[in-house]
Amino acid sequence: MGAPKKSGGGGRVSVTEDSDELVRVPLQAILLADSFNTKFRPITLECPKVLLPLVNVPMINYTLTWLESAGVEDVFVFCCAHSKQVIDYLDKSGWLSQPNFSVTTIESHNSVSAGDALRLIYERNVIHGDFVLISGDTVSNMSLTQALAEHKERKKRDSNAVMTMVIKRSKTNPAIHQSRLGTDELFMAINPDTKQLLYYEERTDLSKGVMHLDKSFLADNPSLTLHHDKQDCYIDICSPEVLSLFTDNFDYQHLRRHFVKGLLVDDIMGYKIFVHEIHSNYASRIDNFRSYDTVSRDIIHRWTYPMVPDVMNYGNTATKLERQGMYRASEISQSQTAVIGPFTVLGFGTKIGNNTIISDSVIGKGCKIGSNVQIKGCYIWDHVTIEDGCKLNHAIVCNEVTLKSGAVLEPGVILSFKVVVGPEFVVPPYSYVSLLQQPVEEDSDEELEYADSTSVITSKVDKSDEEDASEVPEARISSVSELGMGGVGYIWQKCEGSQEEEWRHSVAPIPADKISEAMKTMEDDLELTHDGSILPPSGELIPDSNDSDEDNEDSRDDFFEREVEATFLRAVNENIQEDHLILEVNSLKLSCNKLTADCAGAVFYAMMKYAVDTPHSSLDGLMQNVKAVLSKWKKALTSYLTDIDEQIEIILKFEEICLESAKEFAPLFSKILLYMYTEDIIEEDAILSWEDEKRDADEADKVFVNKAQDLIQWLKVAEEEDE
Repeated sequence: MGAPKKSGGGGRVSVTEDSDELVRVPLQAILLADSFNTKFRPITLECPKVLLPLVNVPMINYTLTWLESAGVEDVFVFCCAHSKQVIDYLDKSGWLSQPNFSVTTIESHNSVSAGDALRLIYERNVIHGDFVLISGDTVSNMSLTQALAEHKERKKRDSNAVMTMVIKRSKTNPAIHQSRLGTDELFMAINPDTKQLLYYEERTDLSKGVMHLDKSFLADNPSLTLHHDKQDCYIDICSPEVLSLFTDNFDYQHLRRHFVKGLLVDDIMGYKIFVHEIHSNYASRIDNFRSYDTVSRDIIHRWTYPMVPDVMNYGNTATKLERQGMYRASEISQSQTAVIGPFTVLGFGTKIGNNTIISDSVIGKGCKIGSNVQIKGCYIWDHVTIEDGCKLNHAIVCNEVTLKSGAVLEPGVILSFKVVVGPEFVVPPYSYVSLLQQPVEEDSDEELEYADSTSVITSKVDKSDEEDASEVPEARISSVSELGMGGVGYIWQKCEGSQEEEWRHSVAPIPADKISEAMKTMEDDLELTHDGSILPPSGELIPDSNDSDEDNEDSRDDFFEREVEATFLRAVNENIQEDHLILEVNSLKLSCNKLTADCAGAVFYAMMKYAVDTPHSSLDGLMQNVKAVLSKWKKALTSYLTDIDEQIEIILKFEEICLESAKEFAPLFSKILLYMYTEDIIEEDAILSWEDEKRDADEADKVFVNKAQDLIQWLKVAEEEDE
């Protein structure tokens, strides 16, 4: 008998207990496409979100590519709004004709929620075993093997274990007290032994990280951990019973707010949900413009490998990775005086004029960019024309938009398809601009989630806006003056109460006043319990120190240092402001229950590790790297060096680095110590106190004190002269 075919999903082939016969069990998936979200309007009124370009590749390609690589054989794509556009794309792109990967579309114009979609799929009787439930705006590179195995094993032991949710630790953005995806804050309670999900709540109130649990809940669950440091990846492994549960409960509409929370409070049926946490893998859903920006940057920085631009080549437009994280397609016409910065993607056939500067941006195919144009942190889609002298700052520009000479896009601007901005016109920050007039009423997320786009536009928008955007009458062009002379489009008015949310869900950097506000809130949240101990913001139940052994403490130290290093590298790569970095390190400090001295040592280690990893050919080159990193990030380090003990900590940390992780620094120890002194990073008293502490140490522990004797003696002489 031949060996069974292996699969990334771990579920294609199984062996029966009674015989050696192989029974083929194809792993299936339900992909919910074309979902609406008010935070993506006005774009999604004209185009399904799953077809929006994510680093020049439609979102749905990332999802389908991952499902295929993870061992899924049958995918059912549920389409409602813009179903024709989705089906046409899948057909033209070849997804509907893959030999070993079946993609089938299910179309409905009557479903208005995820619950309706799953009820319809249940009626079609196409799911025959465990399946993966996912939306078409999800990017992942995780393997399904372990999660599937855990789900199947639990189901053998407990028939009520019907669902496994994939979660991961959230990379928090303290400036908004949320994940960097701009989503609502998530509170979860999990049984640490069984991984059963016990509590799930999404909350927009960011003022206090407080969970209110009934006493009976605690009595029934003697062992649990509380979290608001987890990210819901919206990848679910489900048993077939999940579909029947939606059919039996017509009030289940939303997957999380209704279905998950409904099962958690249902004591009668006893169905259970479990979690599978991923660590080194990537998974994230694009739910608003900030998550669109975040995931795009993660792709460009290759956190999602192999889902990266030079691998995700669709059509005949190969993209090559060049130095400094720049991706370039073929047939690009670029002036010699144009400057293209790192972490930028240039699409096929794009033309770039003289003295144009592009940085941290994605440029689509067939774009025409004039001379003296400045583009920073933007997403320019396909066939966009940008004339001379335009300035674009952290904006999204959809297909076939035209910006006349000298036009300016302020941070957070969204220009929908085929909009024209007049010469010298400045589009205000956070503006949404579309050829469609603004709907009179704003639908809720649930109403829009799977609503038919034609009904939305027809019922909410003036009839004149039903015209095809490519056939806008001349009279309409001349009558529209909201975008300057010759401009075409409508600037949507801000809805009541939405101003506060604009920055949160934007591709623009977080405003300075919001950072200051967050820093004050963080200081206010450092509440003390009656015995003086700080309450960890994650809500995790921290054991008494007597219960923690030395190995656990070392593990926590290593985890904290790794997280600080990863945070610092992200700050460097994404050019994040120092205030943001400080906030993120402070958040880690609280969640890991660390001291300021621990932060000082971890931040210093991250900086020195970056300096030694930066290319250099000599000790002088290494010294220049050290000076550059300490100079640029000085504020982030000195914010944790408010007293002598913390300054001594980084000297001790430097000794440790020179002896263990980066011995290249050893010959430069005294030079770097002197540089930190002259740059006011560490004080004279710290160096002298460090030397005094080493006075009675063994000679082996005084190696670097001896190396620094010239500096120490010079400081002592200077101190005596001052006296």
